[in-house]
Amino acid sequence: MTIETPGRAEIEAAASRLRGYVRRTPCIEIQGRDLGLEIDSVILKLELLQHTGSFKPRGAFNRVLAGVVPPAGLIAASGGNHAQAVAYAGTRLGIPTEIFVPETVPPIKLSRLRQYDAEVRLVGEYYDDAREASEVRAAATGAMVVHAYDQPDVVAGAGTLARELMSQVPDVDTVLVAVGGGGLMAGTASWAEGDFEVVAVEPESCPTLRSAIDAGERVEVEVGGLASDSLAARKIGSIAFAVAQQHVGQAVLVTDAAIRSAQVALWDRLRLIVEPGGAAALAALRAGAYVPAKGERVVALVCGANTDPGSLE
Repeated sequence: MTIETPGRAEIEAAASRLRGYVRRTPCIEIQGRDLGLEIDSVILKLELLQHTGSFKPRGAFNRVLAGVVPPAGLIAASGGNHAQAVAYAGTRLGIPTEIFVPETVPPIKLSRLRQYDAEVRLVGEYYDDAREASEVRAAATGAMVVHAYDQPDVVAGAGTLARELMSQVPDVDTVLVAVGGGGLMAGTASWAEGDFEVVAVEPESCPTLRSAIDAGERVEVEVGGLASDSLAARKIGSIAFAVAQQHVGQAVLVTDAAIRSAQVALWDRLRLIVEPGGAAALAALRAGAYVPAKGERVVALVCGANTDPGSLE
């Protein structure tokens, strides 16, 4: 089966649609020693400052704005960040929205989600449980499904982050990006087209891409751990796997301890409150899972902020 993957033309079109709906988030360059790194500097792309506290509105808005929304409105499933993004898009555009989230969603994400004009349903323990329930509901209602990561328009929307980044850091060599279902990685690599390297970073407890690469095909894995609220898809997305096979140089794994350490460092040194999934890319540098060459211009995507601030004390 041929997998439809977006290219730069689709990402450019997404960027045009998203004007006025998403923020241009900043990049900051930090001396390596300030974050416990044995390199001169690292650039952080602060996508945690995006609407709803993650990169997810890029894909959600692009999916909705690129299509024709039926009277039943929108439906989505998520571990929390995508749910907030779709609920925010529905509220902003005046579209009825139904959201399915796992019962294990962190309270702070659930509280934020309920601030929007969306009907919220709690189902199952992990993202895939909520996704399966949402697909049954969508078949019954005819609502537009806004997938968390495995639709071309969602991936193209995520790719606008890389387009934006390249204009901010034109001499970038390598971008580290956290992987759950793989939408952000796929969008980043689809824009890169070889102009910079993409390194995928996963928790050891949620190795969807690494397991697929080792097996030569998409496989289901057991998921859990510290970042399971945002990076716990049981299987890498079909688009993400197709893109990774062509455009991703490395897929590295990090421990929960390394992720927590990166979270604490971002708070201690920069006063940034970052969720576990959002700190995974930096964790790969701090733990030595990825070691840049001397002089390499490295960007770590800090892609989410939806966590309890008290967890970092």
